[in-house]
Amino acid sequence: MPFVIIALSVIAVTGTGNLLLFVLLVGFQGWERYARISRGLTLAAVNHGYAASVRLLGVGTLRVYLRHILPNILAALIVQVSINFPETVILETSMSFLGVGIQPPNTSLGNLLSYGRDYLLNAWWIAGLPGLTIFLTTLSMSIVGDWLRDVLDPTTTNRR
Repeated sequence: MPFVIIALSVIAVTGTGNLLLFVLLVGFQGWERYARISRGLTLAAVNHGYAASVRLLGVGTLRVYLRHILPNILAALIVQVSINFPETVILETSMSFLGVGIQPPNTSLGNLLSYGRDYLLNAWWIAGLPGLTIFLTTLSMSIVGDWLRDVLDPTTTNRR
């Protein structure tokens, strides 16, 4: 089920004035990707020899995870955050555009886009500039995410 439908139903039941609930809903979106990536990379790192070697030296479990496994999976999580960021911006913008997201007097690009649609014929820039801002923000974060994946992925080394 698309997350937008779930978020719309939760906000419809609880009301549109709760900013904290909206922020928690947007933050909750996509958590299963991070859990799946973390679990898979952690299991793969534990099966490598270095985790078992450090454990045989007498290091505790928490220290093995924090000092040896977390640094090895952190790059993939950072890349996932940068790839997921445009989706989160679009979710917040679309919810605010529909009137169930961030409410005035707080500012949202979705609200600005919604208010500007009434003036498209006379003053197109009222809706055009927030739309352009949304486009450039999501495009730039997608490019940064792609660059981070290329830089942090050990399988795509630069061979010069």
